[in-house]
Amino acid sequence: MGMTITEKILAAHCGREQVVPGEIVNAKLDLIVCHDVTTPPAVQMLRKLGINKVFDPTKILVTPDHFVPNKDIKSAELAKQLRAWRIEQGIERYYEIGNHGICHAIAPEQGHVLPGMTIVCGDSHTTTMGALGCFSSGVGSTDLAAALATGELWFKVPESMLFELNGPLPFGVYSKDIILYIISKIGVDGACYKAMEYRGSTLESLTMESRFTITNMAIEAGGKSGIMPVDDISETYVKERTSEPYTCYYSDEDAVYSDNFTIDVASLEPVVALPSLPSNGRFVGEIERVKMDQVYIGSCTNGRIEDLRIAAQIIKGHKVAEGTRTIVVPATTEVWKTAMREGLLEVFADAGCVVSTATCGACLGGFMGVLGADETCLSTTNRNFTGRMGDPRSKVYLASPATAAATAITGTITDPREFMK
Repeated sequence: MGMTITEKILAAHCGREQVVPGEIVNAKLDLIVCHDVTTPPAVQMLRKLGINKVFDPTKILVTPDHFVPNKDIKSAELAKQLRAWRIEQGIERYYEIGNHGICHAIAPEQGHVLPGMTIVCGDSHTTTMGALGCFSSGVGSTDLAAALATGELWFKVPESMLFELNGPLPFGVYSKDIILYIISKIGVDGACYKAMEYRGSTLESLTMESRFTITNMAIEAGGKSGIMPVDDISETYVKERTSEPYTCYYSDEDAVYSDNFTIDVASLEPVVALPSLPSNGRFVGEIERVKMDQVYIGSCTNGRIEDLRIAAQIIKGHKVAEGTRTIVVPATTEVWKTAMREGLLEVFADAGCVVSTATCGACLGGFMGVLGADETCLSTTNRNFTGRMGDPRSKVYLASPATAAATAITGTITDPREFMK
C-alpha cells in the first residue's frame, strides 16, 4: 500500500519503511521553534526534573514574538527568561527584537525550514511551515519540554485529507479566500487530527507566501498539519536562503486518503468569515456592509511582504475612513525593512494607518489593537473566536489583505474589486 507525504516523512524519522494512520510512532525532530509564551513553562518543567541541557542547541530556533516590545512586567519577565535560557544553552539561532519576527514567518524566511523535516513549536500555527513539504505541527508546553530534552516526540500517524485546487485565481481573489472557503465547507473540526494535503494546478500560480497562508490555517479546521508537495517554486525559495541538503517526499499514486475534495478555484469570490468562527465564511457580496471600528493587517497568516504590497496597492491615494482605525503589522523585521524600502510604510502612514514592529500582538488579544466591548474588527488574522482579540462582546471578521484594505477605506465590509484596476 502506498503512503502519503506525511506518512513517508514520519516513517523516515522513526526508522521505519512504512507507517499507517493510527499508529503511535516516536519520531526524531529536525527543528524545534521556541517563543516567549510557551517556552518558559517548558523550561521550568525540565528544571524541576533536573534536566538542564537541551538535546542539541543547533536544532533549536528562538525568537520572542508574541509581546514585542514587551507590553507589561509579566511579558518582560517571560522574554527575560527566554534570553537567559538561550544564552545558557548556547542556542545560536536567536532572533531578538530589532531582528525578530513571528516564529512561523521568520523560520522559513531565514532558511531554517527545509523539505522533509519534522518540526514542532509550542504554537498551533506551526502548520504554516508544511507549505515547504515538511511535517510541521504545534504542541503544548509539556510536549515541547520532552522535545527539547530528547530531540524526539511521539505522534499518532494522522490520516491525510487531499484537497485538489484547480483553476486560476480569479481577479481580486487570494489564497486567504481559498482557505476560508475550504474551512466554510468542512467546518472547524472537519480535519480533526488529520494532515491537510494540497495539490493541483492552482498551486502553480501561488507564491510561497500565498501557500504559507493556506497551510497556516490547517489548525482552524482542526488539522494536525498542513502540507504541500515540493515543486520548483518551493525549491527556489529554499535554495535562495540556504545550501543545506534536504529530502523531498511525494505521495504515492495509490496512497490512501480519508477524504478527497476538488475545488474549482476559478469560481471563487472574496470571502469573509463572520463572527465567531473561521468556518462562517461567506462571499463578500452576500454580506451586509457592517461598520468596522478597526481593521488589522498582519499576523503569521497575512503579514508577509506580498500581503503588505496587496494592501498598499489598494489603499494608496486614499484615506482610511473616519472612525476606522487601521493597524498594519509586518510579520518580521525583514518584511518591515522591505516595506520601508519600497515605500509601503509611507503609503500606509499617508492613509492614516499605524504601522507596528513585528509582533503577534492583537491577533491573540495581547496588545497593539485589543478590542473593547461591542467593537468590530475586520482582520487578516486566523481566528475570530469570541474574545480572541479582546472583550468577549467584540466581534471579529476574517478576510484577505485586499478586503481589509478596501474595508479600511470605506469603513464598512467592502469588496476589494471596487478599488482594483
